[in-house]
Amino acid sequence: VQLQACGGGLVQAGGSLRLSCVVSGRTASTTVMAWFRQVPGKEREFVASINRSGVRMNYGDSVQGRFTISRNNPKNTVYLQMNSLKPEDTAVYYCAADYRTTVYGKNPQDYNYWGQGTLVTVSS
Repeated sequence: VQLQACGGGLVQAGGSLRLSCVVSGRTASTTVMAWFRQVPGKEREFVASINRSGVRMNYGDSVQGRFTISRNNPKNTVYLQMNSLKPEDTAVYYCAADYRTTVYGKNPQDYNYWGQGTLVTVSS
């Protein structure tokens, strides 16, 4: 399974960005997916996860109500729509996947496959 994330960039506080993660090597509908983020010197933080069919999601407390995770299985793609961005959202964002389980967990250890990361910078 390979994951390719894109869509990061520089945005002003209050703005929006949409990240995409394309899955290859396996049909996306067989994988649970998630987004995590990390800043230097800190642990990887859970952002959002979604089940295989795309009808159930989990969100981290810091992004609840501002971010939306979704998926388009025919396109083998998972999205993270980020609205009302804050400077503290600045991080490298990683998409993650696993096909061994139906649990769309909140821990990095729940996922066996990772994308390369895309940088999101929010200016104040």
